[in-house]
Amino acid sequence: MKYRIDFINSSYRRFYAKHRVKILGAIEKCYKNGDFVLRKELANFEKNLAKFVGVKYCYGVGSGTDALKISYKALGLKPRDEVITVSHVFIAPIQEIVHLGATPILIDVKEDGLMDPDLIEKAITKKTVGIVPVHLSGKVCDMTKIMTIAKKYKLWVVEDACQALGAKHDGKMAGSFGDTGCFSHIAPKLMGTGGDAGTIVTNNKKLAEKINLLRNHWNITQGVLHGHQPKQPKIMDWGYNSRLDNIHAATLLVKLPLYPAILKRRKEICMKYHEAFEDLPIERPLLQEDQVFQEYIIRVKNLHNFKKFMDEKGIELLIRDVTPNHKMYEWYFGKLSLPITEKLAVSSVRLPTYAELKDLEVTTIIKTVREFYGK
Repeated sequence: MKYRIDFINSSYRRFYAKHRVKILGAIEKCYKNGDFVLRKELANFEKNLAKFVGVKYCYGVGSGTDALKISYKALGLKPRDEVITVSHVFIAPIQEIVHLGATPILIDVKEDGLMDPDLIEKAITKKTVGIVPVHLSGKVCDMTKIMTIAKKYKLWVVEDACQALGAKHDGKMAGSFGDTGCFSHIAPKLMGTGGDAGTIVTNNKKLAEKINLLRNHWNITQGVLHGHQPKQPKIMDWGYNSRLDNIHAATLLVKLPLYPAILKRRKEICMKYHEAFEDLPIERPLLQEDQVFQEYIIRVKNLHNFKKFMDEKGIELLIRDVTPNHKMYEWYFGKLSLPITEKLAVSSVRLPTYAELKDLEVTTIIKTVREFYGK
């Protein structure tokens, strides 16, 4: 089906059209200099992103999923360990716990879709080693409570901040609370590039050194491509091939200075939705003061009728994860009941929110939603 207002694809095309000269210039420079892997563009992006988030160290990796995996590995996650996280999330943080032989312990979320910290302590056992809060749709979990619990039980914390770059909790950036923070820069994310990409941030020097080794086969010699020769570790270990390639880093360097304006425009669009839908029989998202807007998700009772109507009007929506992870993988998790997660899964609809939407398109989306409800 061809949509007159698509969910995300126009964002890529319009951003490229507007910034084509800078993007192609950055790519051409990489080719001209033969700079493709672990070169200065990556080092510059890591430095600038660390400054933006307010942390000491940042490392580019192959994806947001790899950022989680490498964080777990660097923190010593091993078979039969348990890690507390949520089911209301893209599968990645759960999946990488399983891949390392550990067990994900899933708890429910609150009505805002974020981890319920009041359920954490009940889930802690002698096998628990860590907590993975997920900052979903640009909102940040209650990191004050979560970090207090983690400290009490001596647990590590990996923040899945893949959808929350630039969001804050109590004036502090998402990703800067835990032992590590993980970001995704795949195309649909707030600051996406032209493919898979991710970053890991931390304030822990020893952890940073380990992450740097793990992302590159534990290969210390390739560090010379950053202009220095790292000291060989006393103990060698096995690593991964997970490096944010230099060309993607170069295009992200183009986008980073534009990021505040992107966030501002997305907020403007979402607040227009929020005000326009106040009188409709839908549930609008619960907002946070310092959130960013990765998505604007409304909750409707007649999910598929609503989607069909919008399709017929030429407006593309996104409905996904209608079967939550703990139900999709019931063979693994058993008859686990997470009532709020299950309720959110069957009622959530994402509207287009990309910064390149035209005002007329935003108005059209609003009018069409209201038309469905006879308003």
